Amino acid sequence: MPHQEKPYSPYLTFDREEWAELKDNEIIHILKKDINRLKALNEPLTQEEVQKIYLPLSRLLDFYVKASGELYTVTDKFLHTQSKKVPFIIGIAGSVAVGKSTTARVLQHLLSLWPESPKVELVTTDGFLYPNKILEERGLMKRKGFPESYNTRRLIHFLANIKAGVPKIPVPVYSHLYYDIQNEDTRWIHEPDIVILEGINVLQGSGGTEDIRDAFVSDFFDFSIYVDADPKHIKRWYIERFETLKKTAFKNPKSYFKRYSHLSETKSRATAAKIWEEINQPNLEENILTTRNRAKLILRKGQDHFVEQVLLRKL
Repeated sequence: MPHQEKPYSPYLTFDREEWAELKDNEIIHILKKDINRLKALNEPLTQEEVQKIYLPLSRLLDFYVKASGELYTVTDKFLHTQSKKVPFIIGIAGSVAVGKSTTARVLQHLLSLWPESPKVELVTTDGFLYPNKILEERGLMKRKGFPESYNTRRLIHFLANIKAGVPKIPVPVYSHLYYDIQNEDTRWIHEPDIVILEGINVLQGSGGTEDIRDAFVSDFFDFSIYVDADPKHIKRWYIERFETLKKTAFKNPKSYFKRYSHLSETKSRATAAKIWEEINQPNLEENILTTRNRAKLILRKGQDHFVEQVLLRKL
């Protein structure tokens, strides 16, 4: 049985095995090739993790999506209208290197496999960063990922268009190779049933932009998830990922980070630790971690990157 995280906590807490029992006897097998495609660099993902953690979560989300549809139906009946049902939006937040991307991709895949076969779109907030040129002009390159480095107005307008039922919506494209927005590229999403928005900043405030001062990105969410772990584990994962990238993506002549590709292991680990301590750790402590308890559900990971606890906010 679930237990409260602490006296008078708004959350119910499930350990790994308790949560796994909630999969409702449903089994969805993901092929090994799909698991390899869905997991992020240096992050383990197993069939067991899918079955014990993500399958019950996708089932819960499926219930929420259906309940949202039923609410639209009864509201239309009450108002004597025939409004078009708009997409269900799921926000996924958490630190750099904690595993948000894997969580988002696995949920996108699982949700699309439920009987109704909903159309699920995945959008990351990287595309809503200001271009490097603007960040450089504002002296914000070393604050990239902090709230002020995002075009929050554009992100909120994007979400407002989704909730307004706009049939075709542009999504800006971000390149991790070039470490910048690709202004010449635009992705379009067409009438999805579910939108997953993943990013470190999705539970933060508006940043005080004049015309959206009182708006929050999370105002548009129907469900929100925070991927959590001890900061010392996240730091280690970040350094390990940096080491792997140094040996792979950073070697690309076009990579923004090519200058790191020839570092020795000692210098590489020291560089990654310095970037973490000067940029990512302060952002985590000042801006990201403080939003954790806004989430509807928290996934707590152990040192091995696997989820140990699930906290679900009470209704």
